[in-house]
Amino acid sequence: MRINEFFSSFIKIHILHHCEKEEIYGVWMMEELKEHGYKISPGSLYPMLKNLEEKGLIRSRVEQIGKVKRKFYRITSKGKKELFAAKAKLKELIGEILSK
Repeated sequence: MRINEFFSSFIKIHILHHCEKEEIYGVWMMEELKEHGYKISPGSLYPMLKNLEEKGLIRSRVEQIGKVKRKFYRITSKGKKELFAAKAKLKELIGEILSK
């Protein structure tokens, strides 16, 4: 599946959802998205994560794991509010679409 603006929004909601549940890191998120049919490259995912962080929706921390530095992401209170609002809108839309 090609990543376009429409699916980009779904991916951002998916990222916020998982960041609310636990800390995530990029490679794990790519695998998670792949399980849902999204083929996303590091060149698409990492700028998306950076953008979410710049907007204050997630925050990151870097951890040294052996020789590898890994950046972990977690949702912020602002991100939780945005996720809650997005879920409400999705429920409304899905209800409308599936009721017909």
